[in-house]
Amino acid sequence: MYRLNLQEDAFVEDRTEGVQENLLDMGFDGLAMYYAPELLTERRRAKGKVGVVIMHCDQNYMALAMGPRLAQQGYRVVACEAKEGGIIEDKFPIIDRAIRFLNAQGAEKIVLMGHSGGATLMTAYQAVAERGPEIFQGPEKLWKCQCRSPLTPADGIMLIDANYGNGVMTLLSLDPAVTEEGNGVRLDGQWDLFAEKNGYRKDGAQYSPDFVRAYRAAQVRRNDRLIAAAQERLAAIASGSGDYLDDEPFIVAGGSQIKPNNRMLPQDLRLLAHTEGAYDLLHGDGSVTHEVVYGVRVPEVDRSFSSLYGMGANQNTVKGFLSAQAIRASEADFAIGETGVSGIDWDSSYASPIGNVKYITVPMLTMGMTGSYEYLAAEMIYRAARMTDKRIAFVHGATHVFTPNHDAEQVPGEFGDTEAALYAYMGQWLERFL
Repeated sequence: MYRLNLQEDAFVEDRTEGVQENLLDMGFDGLAMYYAPELLTERRRAKGKVGVVIMHCDQNYMALAMGPRLAQQGYRVVACEAKEGGIIEDKFPIIDRAIRFLNAQGAEKIVLMGHSGGATLMTAYQAVAERGPEIFQGPEKLWKCQCRSPLTPADGIMLIDANYGNGVMTLLSLDPAVTEEGNGVRLDGQWDLFAEKNGYRKDGAQYSPDFVRAYRAAQVRRNDRLIAAAQERLAAIASGSGDYLDDEPFIVAGGSQIKPNNRMLPQDLRLLAHTEGAYDLLHGDGSVTHEVVYGVRVPEVDRSFSSLYGMGANQNTVKGFLSAQAIRASEADFAIGETGVSGIDWDSSYASPIGNVKYITVPMLTMGMTGSYEYLAAEMIYRAARMTDKRIAFVHGATHVFTPNHDAEQVPGEFGDTEAALYAYMGQWLERFL
């Protein structure tokens, strides 16, 4: 295991510390962890020719278990840090350099792994690497891709419990109760999700269809206002009349993407409840069934965090918001149903894997964890994908971070070792690249 500083175009061995630091001069400050497997057998040496790049769009994945668990099977892994916010394509060079680093270490095939919001970044990168930035420069785009340097395409992509896209998650999280942008305290009580009159119950909310439709429409109207405000500030920056010459802060009260702000989803278990089709469902005891896949979770979140800056506010910049967190939706059609999200203009942004994946041709694995409501994105991604080699599977009872959802178990240990089931399946799928 080595800690990489992606800054200098050289490989330097620090013999005094006994640690090899690989320094790549990439014109940016990025950190990554390299997990090098022990190649003790012929089979493991073959697996060592496959490299995996793991990266989230806004979080540091260097020390998470994903890297070690795949390296233990014999695969080479680089797990990268990503700073929160910012322009999405500004993070492309980290992925490109990680791919070239793995090539230099002997990996002949490279697979990108995007978990949660990392799927937005990884699908956007691979689409541009395969097809060029022009695919994301049309007049329909809220932000036109400004990537200028050629990118190294990967040979495959894994989207593991991807969310519905960073743009969609921002839309889902917008609190329509905010009456004054920049203020999380002055809230309109008619949109209170935790009022019994609106359908809230601690053991599982049951919001009425009329309330849900009105709430979603109000979210879209606020989303439209925010996009217009960001575009106005972008024009001011471009003309030199902005508050700064390069970018400006863009703070959205009641708009953080974290789970407590994903409006209605943690409370109402009828939403995003099951797949449309039947798929392989992995169980923690090693068995596999083929069936319509139902979510396994319990109600979460019993209060609004809109009034808190740290928990509730989306803290970004004008350019970061438009490039990585904005997407258009139809006020009349935007809905969250039992089987997915509808009413999104997927072509308006590349801040979602569901819109991006149609441009990708390399083999794809998409997987969902049924202990969390993000899992249905796997089916939406799978159906949108056009490559000939694609696979989908789900893990029964796994949370968004792959561990068993103990809160949803009827008996202790019901879901078994969900992580073992997940990583064994991923490892077997990666063998196609040997």
